Amino acid sequence: MTNGLPRRAAAPRTAQGSTKVVRLKDRQQRTHDARIRNVDPMEVVMASRTTRRSFIATGAAAIAFSYHDRGWTQTWPSKPIKIVCAYPAGGFTDSLARIYGEYLSQKLGQPVIVENKAGASGSIGAAAVKQSPADGYTLLVAITATLAQSRVIFKNVPYDADKDFALISSMSAGHLPLVAYKATNATSLKEFVEYARKNATNVGTFGPGTYPHIVVAELNKQYGLQIKAVHYRGEAPMWQDFAAGVLQAAMGSYANAVNALESGAGKAIAVQSTRRNRKLPDVPTFIEQGLDAKLFAIAGYVFLAGPVGMPQEVVERLSGLMVEASKTDRILKWLDSYGIEEFAQGHIAFKQMYDSETPTLVAAVRALGLTAE
Repeated sequence: MTNGLPRRAAAPRTAQGSTKVVRLKDRQQRTHDARIRNVDPMEVVMASRTTRRSFIATGAAAIAFSYHDRGWTQTWPSKPIKIVCAYPAGGFTDSLARIYGEYLSQKLGQPVIVENKAGASGSIGAAAVKQSPADGYTLLVAITATLAQSRVIFKNVPYDADKDFALISSMSAGHLPLVAYKATNATSLKEFVEYARKNATNVGTFGPGTYPHIVVAELNKQYGLQIKAVHYRGEAPMWQDFAAGVLQAAMGSYANAVNALESGAGKAIAVQSTRRNRKLPDVPTFIEQGLDAKLFAIAGYVFLAGPVGMPQEVVERLSGLMVEASKTDRILKWLDSYGIEEFAQGHIAFKQMYDSETPTLVAAVRALGLTAE
């Protein structure tokens, strides 16, 4: 008792106090060891402090970077997205880029701007996207030839299709009709071949290495013909020349060929793939007419991709939205105008198709000796 008050108990030793004792003993031991090695004890103490501080700083930086990276992905997109369309305005690829771009803009809450960079079967646009930051703000829309055939027909392609892009989604290009000009009087593939045997014949394509270019080369090979492929930078100018009688035939999407068909300027005589175009149910496939090369069973595609290194979360988000978009009423109606029944594929299915079909296309193009001329 002190002045009538109970004596205050002594404060127990805290864990912090114990830690201080341990640290002091540890420092004394290091000082002793340093003297034995003839080293300045203060150098040992300072080195210990520096190492400990560096470890703490490094760990903190790693944690901060992890949270920053995750936060960046969660806030994407925070500015407009640009889609580089590797083909000119007015064609199927451009229309696809714009209608899907509108859906992406609606869902992501940011403007999606389509910029056309045409030429060299999509290689110019692809090269521009390859050189862009892999941040999900610059994307590429192009076609099969850009990823597969271009590596063969062009001497110096400024990208490696197998390594330089993150594949996001693929969309069917439909069953392309081969349309013979009315002056040929051809109503079937056989009749067109007979016409080509007796007359100088050219066929319009929408670019070197594209499916129509392959068809021309295969017809020449199978029937001993000398049909000339005339390459355009997209479908719009090709169909204009066809309507003017500059071409004896042309091959492209149904929706872009429909004016020539309905006006009587030409007649569809064959379609690619293993089944007929539902918009042209009376037009047989190449396979039905005796052309059994593997190439005639492969359907072309349009694809969405970005520079390699894009955050996987962004790839998956865009992939899911593309598949979702292809099932909306508006895009289903648009697809129907091209005679396309298939939905868009996500990034996993696209990669599987790419790995499966690309070797066949590349080998076929090499065997046919296709060039850009």
